[in-house]
Amino acid sequence: MSLFSRFPFSPLAFAVGLSSSLLACAVQADAFDNLVDSPTLSGDWGGSRSRLEASGVKLTGEYVSETMGLVSGGLKHGARYAQQVRLGATFDLETLLGEADAGTVQLTINDRRGNSASQDLVGNRLPVQEIYGGLYTRLSELSYARSLFTDDLNVKLGWMAMGNDFGGMGILTNFVNAGFCAHPLSMSGGSGWGNYPTAHWGMELKYRISPEWTVQTAWFNVNPETNSASSKAFDLTSSGTTGAILPVELIYNNLATYDGQYKLGWYYDTSDTARIGQPDSKAAGRHGAYVLVDQMVWRSDSTRGRSVRLFAQATDTDTATSPFSHWYAAGAVLSRPFASREHDNVGLAYGRAVFNSRSRDVQIANLERGGDLAQAQSVSNLDMGEQLVELSYTAQVTRWLTVRPSVQYVMEPGAFSGKDTQDALLAGVQVKVQF
Repeated sequence: MSLFSRFPFSPLAFAVGLSSSLLACAVQADAFDNLVDSPTLSGDWGGSRSRLEASGVKLTGEYVSETMGLVSGGLKHGARYAQQVRLGATFDLETLLGEADAGTVQLTINDRRGNSASQDLVGNRLPVQEIYGGLYTRLSELSYARSLFTDDLNVKLGWMAMGNDFGGMGILTNFVNAGFCAHPLSMSGGSGWGNYPTAHWGMELKYRISPEWTVQTAWFNVNPETNSASSKAFDLTSSGTTGAILPVELIYNNLATYDGQYKLGWYYDTSDTARIGQPDSKAAGRHGAYVLVDQMVWRSDSTRGRSVRLFAQATDTDTATSPFSHWYAAGAVLSRPFASREHDNVGLAYGRAVFNSRSRDVQIANLERGGDLAQAQSVSNLDMGEQLVELSYTAQVTRWLTVRPSVQYVMEPGAFSGKDTQDALLAGVQVKVQF
């Protein structure tokens, strides 16, 4: 089967192709004079893009590809490619309507295609390609945001992903594995928490107490039917709702010379969810908590922009309903590793996802009931956590082109599936283009 035959026709992909052809004319008109310094591949469209933004409409586009190959271990050798195309439009209503503090409207459409190296080659739970999943075109955001009463209080409501504003760490975009980039997967894997591109109806309130302290909370609809069903890609109805998720997050911004950010969060999902090992019994709600840390620990006195940042994550989940018990991660990012590469980064990270012992007990019991006692014993000897290490290099080739080679080592890849799978070594690359 050819590579292209694996990708079904997508209206968004067609639109992107057509738009790209049209924009090529504008790019040629600019004669690539400012291609290297331009923030986007397609340039300024002969000045049209700047004029449009000045009038209150900003158009954005991004292409991301992630190709990962299995070097050793896992299930089988090979390579897999996945891609994401995102189109966005931001409408500045203050400029468009001539009304002070009128707010902004955000529209985002997302399309994903490709194949999973984790599913096909490794057999692990934490996807080695963070953009894989939900392989169709969908509406990922239609939201309205503005300040309320004071510049320190902001409200945002509409159709959007909760993870856009909660539980994330910008430093983790230096990595390719979904375990790191950019939210702990225990949150979405054990509750109604939704990360991009999965959107739900919601409302957020964010209050800046001081330059250092911020608190935010939200209400989001929990609807499992919209998480992975292509038939719900543009369906904004609430059919299938099981409850609501209510997060609270406290943020501390360290504004010292060695700056940092600390987040403490808690969330509660009101959905009635089957208890692990007790399918006829439902838990009235589920909850979780997390701590996220990003702190600079060193900066060069001689080379501007060269610094080292450390990060750490720890989460706790509802053990009655979540296959995850905990998630722990730590790592470091070195900025400007070479004097001539001002915007490059080197990242090293370690993470461990702990499998819920109740889920392991269910796996063993199912095998014993089936008479496979040898396999049941094998599963009982498996480690209770999947671990991973990633080393990445982020090369900012131009303002619009980022190339990120990644080497990942996955330990105990079968911890969640209950299979004795060899540790896996993978190598690959992520490419990002702002067009």
